Amino acid sequence: MKLTAKRVARYAKQPGRHRHHDGHGLYLQILSPTNASWQLRYERNGRERWLGLGPTHTVGLKEARERAKAARLKLLDGLDPIDEKRAAKASRALEAAKALTFEQAARQYYDGHSAKWKSGRHSSQFLNSLKNYAFPIIGKLAVSIIDTGLILKVLEPHWHRAPETLSRVRARIENVLDWATVRGYRTGDNPARWRGHLKEVLPARNRIRKTQHFRALPHAELPQFMTALRAQDGVAAKALEFLILTATRSGEVRGAKWSEIDLTDATWTIPANRMKGGKEHRVPLAPRIVAILRGLYTMQCNEYVFVGTHGVLGDLVLTRTLRRLGYDATAHGFRSSFRDCAAERTSYPHHVIEQALAHNVGSAVERSYLRSDLLDQRRKLMDAWARYCTSPAESSAEIVTLRGTRQ
Repeated sequence: MKLTAKRVARYAKQPGRHRHHDGHGLYLQILSPTNASWQLRYERNGRERWLGLGPTHTVGLKEARERAKAARLKLLDGLDPIDEKRAAKASRALEAAKALTFEQAARQYYDGHSAKWKSGRHSSQFLNSLKNYAFPIIGKLAVSIIDTGLILKVLEPHWHRAPETLSRVRARIENVLDWATVRGYRTGDNPARWRGHLKEVLPARNRIRKTQHFRALPHAELPQFMTALRAQDGVAAKALEFLILTATRSGEVRGAKWSEIDLTDATWTIPANRMKGGKEHRVPLAPRIVAILRGLYTMQCNEYVFVGTHGVLGDLVLTRTLRRLGYDATAHGFRSSFRDCAAERTSYPHHVIEQALAHNVGSAVERSYLRSDLLDQRRKLMDAWARYCTSPAESSAEIVTLRGTRQ
């Protein structure tokens, strides 16, 4: 006989394990007074199978019959409902495994790319900027659901106030989402891309605020400044003089190691992993620089060249030295001072000056043919630069005589 709601309630109270048929393969299975469920029996390829349709406290008799009918229709279409159910469960498990949050993706991207940052400052800026702007909005969301609206929610409130910072945040979000796409955590276009997308919504950062260049000391004031600098004691003053005379970057100087320096050959070889361009750079050392290094070498025993009381010099040490001397300039700005002086007061070719600054010269094709780093010509240029900076009475005239010479 077919089951009724009353029979179901009565059977559920009976002790022991028993099963009651409703017809067309639908059964009420009783395991205990508190454990009763619906099952559909069917055969597939000569094999008996039992499909669970839900517990009686949730699925009533009418719904159980509807579920059984739906399963039988699938069997009629050649589909096994148990196999389909298992496939759906596996798919949900896979989707759950892919539900990586943006913050998790950003940290994994950061860990995998940490070697490309040349300094601790640049490395920390990546995560810190995302913590400040992106994580509060999209950090807990799965990368698979992040869209243009969410990206704009991160960028728009701060874009006009800090366009340079938010432009970097946008690029970092784009990198993380590209990584997530390659890893299979999301599909489709990158909602953080600029060209042909966000460019049409947000104004270009250079339209909002002019780029602020590093403040540079005019090269005509350098001889006087260097006289004041050489009167200062301490490693920071020596490091700043070293930076000016080599026209290198602050991080390259503060991270300089004795193993990179050949005092006999007067050459400093900066490895590729410490260069902004990712390419090894040889720096010719003027006699004044060699003298500075020899003095430091006798004073300390450390792998780093410039070591302060608390270890390797920090990022702001050179700037503080400038402030103590009363100059409103930046350490990086001295590269501009060198570039202006070399262009205005010497006849050294453009590519020699650019090589001295470790800049790429020409197109990729031109660089493929220019295999030499022009060390000999750069050594003459850097010697003249050092004389100009350190001997005002003589060098100003001497560097002018270089105009018109063929290099």
